[in-house]
Amino acid sequence: MGFSHPASFRRILLSRILLLTIPVLLLGEYVVYRKVRSGVLETTRYHLAQSAARKAEAIHTNLNLLRANLVASSQAYSLVAGQPPQIAQTFARQVEWWLPNTAQCLQITDVATGGTVASNCGNLAIAPQADRFRPRSPNGTGITPADVLLSVVPPPPLTGDSSDRRSATLMLTAPVYSAAGELTHLLHLHTTIPLQEAGDRSSFQGYTAVIRQDGLILAHVKPQVVGQTIAQQPNGPILTAVVESAIAGRQDALHLFEENQSEWIAGYTAVSIALQGAETQTWVVLSLAPMSNALYDLQAIRTALVVLTMGLVGASVLVTVFVARELATPLETLGNYARDICDRLVIQPAPSNFKVKELNQLAEALNKMVVSLEEQANELETAWQQAVAASQLKSNFLATTSHELRTPLNAIIGCVRLVKDGCCDDWDEAMEFLQQADDAALHLLKIINDLLDMAKIEAGRVEINPQPVSVLELCQQCMAMVQPSADSKHIALTLTVDPTLPTIALDELRAHQMLINLLANAVKFTPQQGKVELKAWQGRGAQLAQEQRPDQSPINPTTVYLCLEVTDSGLGIPLERQHLLFRPFQQIESPLVQAAEGTGLGLALTKLLAELHGGTVSFESQVGQGSTFRIWIPLATTE
Repeated sequence: MGFSHPASFRRILLSRILLLTIPVLLLGEYVVYRKVRSGVLETTRYHLAQSAARKAEAIHTNLNLLRANLVASSQAYSLVAGQPPQIAQTFARQVEWWLPNTAQCLQITDVATGGTVASNCGNLAIAPQADRFRPRSPNGTGITPADVLLSVVPPPPLTGDSSDRRSATLMLTAPVYSAAGELTHLLHLHTTIPLQEAGDRSSFQGYTAVIRQDGLILAHVKPQVVGQTIAQQPNGPILTAVVESAIAGRQDALHLFEENQSEWIAGYTAVSIALQGAETQTWVVLSLAPMSNALYDLQAIRTALVVLTMGLVGASVLVTVFVARELATPLETLGNYARDICDRLVIQPAPSNFKVKELNQLAEALNKMVVSLEEQANELETAWQQAVAASQLKSNFLATTSHELRTPLNAIIGCVRLVKDGCCDDWDEAMEFLQQADDAALHLLKIINDLLDMAKIEAGRVEINPQPVSVLELCQQCMAMVQPSADSKHIALTLTVDPTLPTIALDELRAHQMLINLLANAVKFTPQQGKVELKAWQGRGAQLAQEQRPDQSPINPTTVYLCLEVTDSGLGIPLERQHLLFRPFQQIESPLVQAAEGTGLGLALTKLLAELHGGTVSFESQVGQGSTFRIWIPLATTE
């Protein structure tokens, strides 16, 4: 019976590496390629959807600009006064100079005769459409862009050069009234929908297509389909779904297939186009890109993956053939070290000083790995502790919120049932119970509104609507709202407003909300016979930069701010608890706070609302002396 000799390390290493690495590398290459392809397509869809939105905005802006230009032109003296045709022709040429490049033809027609008074595009026949305009009173205010009529002109017949068919022709008609209010002329402008080219093959710009809400194709990369309906197209059902989705307000991207099985990616959105007066029409704007363009950069990535795979295979063979013997002993040493690390709790440095530089690097890497693993273990421990704290915070919030919601609900139910069951001795007692129910309902509503406001702000769905606001009136109104609570605790309220403060632009509702949150907190956490003071003044960023605030972003020292300052004589906030002030659902523990109601959302909500105004919140507090909170909002004055 013979004994087979063990294979050499070099041969074993060569065979095993080739058998294991080649399939893995090929599979890895395939997986990476699919992942990259998916990422490229997702990026393309996103950018095409954004491109469609930009193109829709450009179309809307271009049409509004043309309307404004026509309105200005229709009120020119040479038209209103009924100057000779030569002057009108000169006026038409002058107007053409400052019209956008999309403008093709400008004509002036006489309403009475229907003839053309002036034109820069020959004798193009234009329907007068005078019946769409009404006479004006003498010396009226003139026309507005809403008076301009927008209509679609049928596309011209296909020619050898069909580039003029890629976009439908639009006609804008503006009336011209005499000083007596009589409709004398019509100013017609032929223009095309502005199309943005796709650029090079790797561009995310895409070709432009526009579909009217009734399915009429107004613009397309293929000239032959302009003027047709989507029902006439091979992918008509898909386009119909796209139009319906865009009209419903959705902005997205999808894949389209042509008759020749070519695949396109289309981002789409909808834009509302004014026709005349209050009449509008919805256009669906698409940004189209062939699939080949979307995957153009993927060819280079695929080539790089192939080269990388071949290089790795070649490197594996070379390493196995030439350095197997030199690797055996140091690898065993390092393997023993790795086993020792697994078996022992004490971390020791890895062996080094090998003849092969790469093995020394490997030993150094092992040392770094061990240190990194230890750091990661510490980070995992910290993360676990943070997760436990977050879970506890969630539990506390749920408990607090459930209590805060249950208490007013029980009060409402109890008061209503007392009145419903006839347990009241007289009408006054019934009204007292109903008033208690109303107060509890308002308290419940405030809690729910704070929760909703926090959710909306964090989701980015809250917009600020600045309006001229008197700072003095704002402060007086807020002070009046907290006056009953202050009177119940015999707290003195004082108001000081800088008389030089101008009327500023604020979202009055959100300003009320911020200021009442601070005033209510000051009254709530101030003991009996205390005092609360509200000041309004101007300050500069240099002072704000020195304030203690949760937002530590850089401050421009020259910026002028409106400062709304609330100072109380309460117990103050301990230094070790001040970092929790602006965290949602956090309340500072103290004898007064424990007895107070609330979810801990007031300061967090105030901070977010101030940041929406472009400002921030600062504070200072000393235990036993009280606290001061300041709302800083960049000062934008209004005349």
